[in-house]
Amino acid sequence: MRTEVITLASNPGVTLTTYLHDPSEAMPNVLVRPAVMICPGGAYRYCSDREGEPIALAFLAVGYQTFVLRYSVADQAAFPKPLNDAEAALELIRSRAGEWGVDPAKIAVCGFSAGGHLAAAVGTMGRVRPAALILAYPCILESMSSIMPAPIPSLEREVTARTPPTFIWANAADERVPVENSLKFAAALAQGHVPFELHIFQNGGHGLALATSVTSAGEGKYIDNDAAQWFSLCLRWLEHHFDGVPQPSSSA
Repeated sequence: MRTEVITLASNPGVTLTTYLHDPSEAMPNVLVRPAVMICPGGAYRYCSDREGEPIALAFLAVGYQTFVLRYSVADQAAFPKPLNDAEAALELIRSRAGEWGVDPAKIAVCGFSAGGHLAAAVGTMGRVRPAALILAYPCILESMSSIMPAPIPSLEREVTARTPPTFIWANAADERVPVENSLKFAAALAQGHVPFELHIFQNGGHGLALATSVTSAGEGKYIDNDAAQWFSLCLRWLEHHFDGVPQPSSSA
């Protein structure tokens, strides 16, 4: 695995960390892979470690090239600064796609909570956009500004035909980010005829990440066996849109 922390010029303190498979002549079918860029949550006040590297490693383990964006937060969080960071990160990944073994047409952005807001923002408002969105208990509505350091735009209003296919999951029992955020974004996607998949799990609180012990920080409230299904469901959904990670040829 090749990992590197790259400081982006978009705003102070912004970094993109790479988690890349080493190319191998023994595996010629996967010299170029789809990619996932992760935007951790943290209410635009910080970037959660639980929603960063563990998510990147999970996608890496099933064949994707992965990246974690630590975007502008706290006193640097006012829009469009975080959006500028996501745009710059996408541009960098595409510009170095050959070096990093990335298919530039198959890059998804995966965001959690406030990171889900950022992912949805680059998918609806970005000057450059990913090929797919993965939104985990995302903040979408401007009413969520009350828990943020700066006001955020309401993104269900920004959905157009240019918005990429979207996978959304959330918990109906989430008291931190009401499920209304996900439902309204899904409704906007439906109205705009944008392909999407929506999973609402009955139980589970906020900030579950993988919803397994790996991202639990030793706390049972971050483990939920039902919600943990989101990852396998997401992989199946990505296979429909990205054709999965390249498989061996029939002549192999």
